[in-house]
Amino acid sequence: MNSQPILKIAHLGHSYGKFPVIRDISLEVDRGSLTALIGPNGAGKTTFYNAVSGRFRPTRGQVFFDGREITGMPAHKIVSLGLLRSFQITNIFPNLTVIENVLVPLVLQHGKSCALWRRLQAEDKLYRQAEAVLDKIGILDAAGRPACELAYGDRRRVEMAIVLARQPKLVLLDEPTAGMNPEETEQMVQLIRELAEHFGTTFFLTEHDMRVVFSVAAKIFVLHQGHLLAAGSPQAIRENRRVREAYLGGSTDA
Repeated sequence: MNSQPILKIAHLGHSYGKFPVIRDISLEVDRGSLTALIGPNGAGKTTFYNAVSGRFRPTRGQVFFDGREITGMPAHKIVSLGLLRSFQITNIFPNLTVIENVLVPLVLQHGKSCALWRRLQAEDKLYRQAEAVLDKIGILDAAGRPACELAYGDRRRVEMAIVLARQPKLVLLDEPTAGMNPEETEQMVQLIRELAEHFGTTFFLTEHDMRVVFSVAAKIFVLHQGHLLAAGSPQAIRENRRVREAYLGGSTDA
């Protein structure tokens, strides 16, 4: 088994002009783990994710993915290596069916034209692959429905299926339960647990709902004003007074 971390960050920093947003962040994400990054608005989480996923080149530091340096590499090349990102706002094609949404990344990955929708069903291998992903996500029964007809929680599942269709090695989950009601949130938490256990994918999530963080993450990193304030198990983070006072209002009740 490969014991090398799937993601390694070394002294990462980024500034907008003279204003530093993230400062000297170093961390490692274990392969096959479910890890979380927390911190209030303005802590630097989005900037960190943008630097890691290739949306811009960080001002300083290095990013290593699966043993290869990817610092400043364009996002589409990082995706091709197996590092994908799921955004806080649903990013699907509302007028396509659920399975067509999942077929899009598969078609692109295999160098085929997205205009050939009528021939996609003839591409038996891709179609079966899309069905398999939908089945694992739990929405295969909605494969033929337009995505716009789905409830919000199911649309988030479709987005997850789009990401997983490319068989990523690492997924950055940005607020996966944002906008969900309690029932949808619990379903998403259970889905993340199952995918982490059975799909062979590493998940690195940022999330405001501390109940979600403490229920799924094996390790938690905490950002404070662009700095890495703490790192450790959920229990260690719960017991860290500085974390409780700065981020959790003195309470970590979940």
